[in-house]
Amino acid sequence: MDLPSIRSAYKRYALTYDAFFGPIFAGGRRMAVQLANTAANQRILEVGVGTGLSLPDYREDARVVGIDVSPDMLKIARERARGLSQVEALLEMDAEQLAFPDNSFDSVVAMYVASVVPHPERLLAEMQRVCIPGGDVLVINHFASNHPVVRRMERGLRPLSKILGFRTDMELDSLPRLPGLERIDVRNANLFGYWKLVHYRHDEELPDGPLTGEALAG
Repeated sequence: MDLPSIRSAYKRYALTYDAFFGPIFAGGRRMAVQLANTAANQRILEVGVGTGLSLPDYREDARVVGIDVSPDMLKIARERARGLSQVEALLEMDAEQLAFPDNSFDSVVAMYVASVVPHPERLLAEMQRVCIPGGDVLVINHFASNHPVVRRMERGLRPLSKILGFRTDMELDSLPRLPGLERIDVRNANLFGYWKLVHYRHDEELPDGPLTGEALAG
């Protein structure tokens, strides 16, 4: 995956995304929002906000910042956000290079993004960096099936990843284990548990600062 292919794929999806993916992903979206938005006056970052389908689900006293790499998806999200007091900003931004200071958000959530970004380890490291210690980091995504037939189909679709806009065979274990980011739960989300929600807690600040994508890759 690379940014040009991601933007190209989601430009194609933009006008039909809500009708096709909205009902399929609705349960997972609501689950993620409930876990991310548990108290009054929270500042929450939604990474990969897309067309903003989840925005009305946040509490009215929340302050939600949504980012996405697709200007076509963001255009629809901005229309949806009109009149929603909980939306602080909707910004075009690379999820692997978040333009926010450390500890900027009470919760950080990425819905259906981990298999889209080129480097999932950088995504998770950036989500941890901008989340306050004690805050929640949530990832919902499709991960490779344990069913042998489905697994073969997913692997067979791998060459089409750039066209589809996501990796079809991403493994749950490919999400890195980062110091100070505790994985506290993995639960089924959406249809037949085909998608899963991975719940992390940012337990502490790293003594030498959060890991960067370069450090993880190196």
